Order: sequence, then structure tokens, then C-alpha cells
Amino acid sequence: MRGAGVRSFLHAGVAMATLASCASCATGSPAAGPRGLGEISTFTYVLEKYPKGRLDELARAPHQLAIIDLSRDGTVKGYFTREEIARLRGSGKKVLAYFEIGSIEEFRTEYRPLRDRHADLLLNVWKDWPDEHFVKYWDPRWWDQVVRPRVDQALRAGFDGVYLDTPLAYEEIDLARVPGRTRDRLARDMVDLIVRISAYAKRSRPGFAVLPQNSPELRHHPGYTRAIDGIGMEELFFKATDDPCDEEWCGENLANAMALRRQGKVVLATDYASSAANVMNACSRYRKLGIAGNVTTVALDRISPPCR
Repeated sequence: MRGAGVRSFLHAGVAMATLASCASCATGSPAAGPRGLGEISTFTYVLEKYPKGRLDELARAPHQLAIIDLSRDGTVKGYFTREEIARLRGSGKKVLAYFEIGSIEEFRTEYRPLRDRHADLLLNVWKDWPDEHFVKYWDPRWWDQVVRPRVDQALRAGFDGVYLDTPLAYEEIDLARVPGRTRDRLARDMVDLIVRISAYAKRSRPGFAVLPQNSPELRHHPGYTRAIDGIGMEELFFKATDDPCDEEWCGENLANAMALRRQGKVVLATDYASSAANVMNACSRYRKLGIAGNVTTVALDRISPPCR
């Protein structure tokens, strides 16, 4: 799930690769080049249709930061290599690795082993995205089988940080599937996972960035704000597509995101609009608020022009 949009991959079943802990990963920072995260004002967010599976077009793009999937095709076999990420970073960009921490799509390499060996980790299907399952993200097996290997790969490949989708799983899990857990407990569980990811990654590489996507209200839980370097926010101003975000939750999201901004956290805002007027409107709001913005298509399959 990408918040408002979902990808669809043509893929073959691939046996789950054995991924070692990142104890052997390089502990130093990747080669110097990109500016600090707090200096970012433009970024692009592309999760599929990399031309010929390569990152050349992204390297030529003028943005200061790129959010890309860990993998060119959703599989472990398709992980971007350290050399590929180094070339993208060499263009002067920060590069964040996208992956999900509260759900799993069926096209991912890790899905079939979970289904076959740990089916109890899989919870309700997301009603909007029938190929995606929420998971028991607090279970140690989820950390061992999926999350830690993904963090390890992001470190190994030389990404500048991770961009963590589906913290909002805590709101969407069917409570009937998790007896004894309340919505508040699920929120705390999600914060604990984000804190664990941050501590684990920063032990290997101090300065490694951790940015969850959406659910900025988690800032009210102890430990969350300290663990993150920023937050990605979808649909602050326009929902998919060209639909003004004027519901009460839109204002709440903006207020919570700006509270994090005042605490020194970077805000990366993504809105879904195609009309020139709405694109200009969103870009103007980003500038006024002093946040980095990106107006793009819901498919997240192309490089969006930077706000001017």
C-alpha cells in the first residue's frame, strides 16, 4: 500500500532468500554528497516502472531527495545494489528506501513463506487493496523474517535512510482478530516497532534517517518523536486525485505534522493532483509552511516536476 495508491507487479514466485543480520554491513556513512535532510525542499517519490529496472532517469532529475522501493520489482532478487544507490546519491540526492512495516503485499518475496509457515501473522485484508494483508507487527517473527532483513538491506545498499509505510495498520486491524489488544495498545506496539527500527539502524550507522509515513498522531506516544528524523505525509491538501482534503482528519494531520516540524523534524508532503491550478496551490502551501513538497500521480510511477 502507498496510502492512496497501490502498485501492481508482474512477478514470478521467488523463494525467500536467507538474509543475515547486518552485523557485517558497512558501518560507515555512504560516500559524501547529498545535503542534510533538513535542507531538503524538493523530492520525488517513485515506487515502480523504473525504466529497464534502472535509476538513470532519477539520477538526472533535479530533485534533492528520492524515495524509491528497496527493490526494482518487489522481490528480494530485485533489490537495488550498493553500486546503483551510490550512482543515484552521486547525483547529489539523498535516497530513502521505501518499505512497509504494518502490512505485506502478496507480490513480495516474503509473503509466501509467511503464508506457508507463519500464517497466524497474517490478519485482515485491507478492504481497498485485496492483495495486501495487515500483520501482527509486534510479533518477534515479523521482525526477524521481514523488518530486520529489510533494514539490513537498506544499510547494506547504502541508502541514506528508510521511509516506513503503513504505521496506520494500528487503525485498520480488525480487533476481533487480535483478542486482548485495544486500539491504544496497537498504537503503542507500532511506536515500539518504529523505535526499534531506529535504534537498530542508528547503531550500525549513526545519522541514518528514519521517516514513517502518515499517522503523525503517534507523536503523542513517548519515544516516537525522538526516534524519527522526519515524517512523510500524504494528502495534506489534495486526495487522489484533485480532491481537496477538507475533512476534519485533514486538519488534524496537518496540525500534528507541523507540531513535528516545530520539533525539528523534516516533513515530506505528497499530494495527488494533476490540474495546474491544484499543483500550484499545493506548492504554494508547501512554501508557506516551510516543508518539502511533491505533487504527483497516485500510481507513484513517474518523476514529478519539482515545485517552483
